[in-house]
Amino acid sequence: MKKIICKREYDTETAVLVRRYTYGYYGDPAGYEEILYQTPGGLYFVYVRGGVASPYPGEDIMRLGKAKVEQWLSEHS
Repeated sequence: MKKIICKREYDTETAVLVRRYTYGYYGDPAGYEEILYQTPGGLYFVYVRGGVASPYPGEDIMRLGKAKVEQWLSEHS
């Protein structure tokens, strides 16, 4: 997936996967997945996707600042 946020491109195809967090199981309407990526330029973003009853119904990309990256990593370790 590719998304432009504040004139910067975030692309799961060109970024490096840092960590993956999965809640639930495949096909679970409340299940979801959060995947932390780092761009070639050093920026971080989370790609999210989930079932219709999850916090992420569908798929999206959200950018993260350094403090939020550290928080995300500590919550998903």
